[in-house]
Amino acid sequence: MLSVLIGSLGTKQAVEGTPKQMYHPPEGLQKDAHVPDFNCYLELYKKSIEEPDAFWKEVASDFYWKKPPTGQILQYNFDVTKGNIYVKCMEGATTNMCYNVLDRNVKDKNLGERVAFYWEGNSPDHHEAITYGQLLGQVCRCSNTLKQMGVRKGDRVAIYLPMIPELVYTMLACTRIGAVHSIVFAGFSAESLCERIMDSQCSILVTADGVYRGEKLINLKQIADEALEKCREKASATVTRCLVVKHHALRTQDGDVANTLSLSSVNLTPVVFPVVQTPWDAACDVCWEEVMGQVSEHCEPEWLDAEDPLFILYTSGSTGKPKGVLHTVAGYLLYTSLTFKYVFDHQPDDVYWCTADIGWITGHSYITYGPLANGATSVLFEGIPVHPHVGRFWEVIEKYRVTKFYTAPTAIRLLMKYGLDPVQKYDLSSLRILGTVGEPINPEAWHWYHEVIGQKRCPVVDTFWQTETTFPFFGVEPTILNEHGEELEGEAEGYLVFRRPWPGIMRTLYGNQERFENTYFKKFPGFYVTGDGCRRDRDGYYWIAGRIDDMINVSGHLLSTAEVEASLTDHGAVAEAAVVSRPHAVKGECLYCFVTLKDCREFNRTLVDELKRQVREKIGPIATPDFIQNAPGLPKTRSGKIMRRVLRQIARNEKDLGDLSTMADPKVVEVLFNHRCETAS
Repeated sequence: MLSVLIGSLGTKQAVEGTPKQMYHPPEGLQKDAHVPDFNCYLELYKKSIEEPDAFWKEVASDFYWKKPPTGQILQYNFDVTKGNIYVKCMEGATTNMCYNVLDRNVKDKNLGERVAFYWEGNSPDHHEAITYGQLLGQVCRCSNTLKQMGVRKGDRVAIYLPMIPELVYTMLACTRIGAVHSIVFAGFSAESLCERIMDSQCSILVTADGVYRGEKLINLKQIADEALEKCREKASATVTRCLVVKHHALRTQDGDVANTLSLSSVNLTPVVFPVVQTPWDAACDVCWEEVMGQVSEHCEPEWLDAEDPLFILYTSGSTGKPKGVLHTVAGYLLYTSLTFKYVFDHQPDDVYWCTADIGWITGHSYITYGPLANGATSVLFEGIPVHPHVGRFWEVIEKYRVTKFYTAPTAIRLLMKYGLDPVQKYDLSSLRILGTVGEPINPEAWHWYHEVIGQKRCPVVDTFWQTETTFPFFGVEPTILNEHGEELEGEAEGYLVFRRPWPGIMRTLYGNQERFENTYFKKFPGFYVTGDGCRRDRDGYYWIAGRIDDMINVSGHLLSTAEVEASLTDHGAVAEAAVVSRPHAVKGECLYCFVTLKDCREFNRTLVDELKRQVREKIGPIATPDFIQNAPGLPKTRSGKIMRRVLRQIARNEKDLGDLSTMADPKVVEVLFNHRCETAS
């Protein structure tokens, strides 16, 4: 991760047609910052690179270790020519993530009465304050429930839950008993859930009856059942039990999906929604509310080796098959705690809000583990930015007096579009720091965020993906290589790579070390290759340019073109498909698909709708194509490789295509321009 450090240095931002401008944090913020100035940053960074053992031992001293490490803090090999790739952090030590983020805060720091989460539901009337003491009790109950269901150290548990407190309870319960959680974003389809359950061989699935996103009811239990049925059809039925949460906003006496009953601590205003039967298999399904009330709220933690697995999180793969990224206990604890403390300049009186979903890595790091490790108070938000009105974000900031606000460029662009001036209606004076994550942010959105929401007094922090700039975080040593693997000095543009690991770097791809090494280390032996392009300017700032490979970033969700293409070609009418990105005013990028049909098949509106529905069902709503174009032929080289550069230009209606000398049939270009989607002009 690369991050601008709060209070330590300014942010550069480029606006088309104007010089680059520096934006410095206000003096009042610098005064009490953990990194108050650039010289302090340089001093800490130098120590982290030149004396990594001393640096990380000091960080580790804040946490509890049942046994201390026995060797170097970080050991690794990044060179595939010298043997297997590996990273080890705190080898020989034993600890427990859950103990460090909960018990340590409650028992050692006397923070039991501090609010850990303000849960804010889909409706503004649904909310709950959860203290550290209450959180520890609920996590222990969930731990005992999982143990009763047969979960043991090393078992994998699939979690398919919306942004409700039970999601946090479950992931922390897994870490407490040494199980490995695999959280699947609750917007993914049954096919995607099935694929992830099968790949990680999960023994338990934890889900909910349903969830409202805005006014739309999503029957999660039905999707989960479909996923488990698909697992059984593929002869890979590893899940033996399904633990089902009755969503706070959907509870009725008979257990059907509706709304009206909830926990006594949740403030609910009854609203009449349609009742939907929750499918139930008594041989498999277990009711969360019933079993949680029957177990103790005390559970001793399982002491784990530093390099024991903590969780698996699936990300899109360039080959179409999702990759199960595996993180381990000690390194993830050290790194998420430190990045949260320094990047967001966490202070004891902060109320912090990250709007991401825990189903993504940002949510793992900066909703759960990082904030809790620092004893922070956070907002846990289930809703969407525009429900029940376009001022929902600003209403929540005002309600909880949020001081640190961290969201995605897609949300910023969406709210800009409504033309609302939040400062005229809402009190945003509590804000001190803003952040964005997940995708590049365009200058117009950045300035609106900084000037309108931050009133020009709140720094905007980077976490890798923004188009403004950054210096490396402590322990991170980036460099830039050209296509031949030669290191570039000074001002340069090329492949972003890293010389050494940091504690929180992924350890492998679950069950596929070969793919891990081929994906991240084979191209340039001796370096970790992110797949991102990068430019370094004369002042040493790194400008992250985005993906070099065939990945598309839609609303902060990284999608594999190969995965979408595979979904399209599964349709009986499609012979071949190619997917590229096209700029989108709100989402940043959207999917533009070219499909070549089989003989005698007609391209029409009905087929387009079928193809969109197929992608939604196989991958999820986030992957729904915005444009699907008829492509009687695709631009290919003489060796048969699809020329995606040309397709991207066609999708954007850019007529200057440059050199087409390697194209086997240049005539196909004119045909594709003639078939462009009318709404894409």
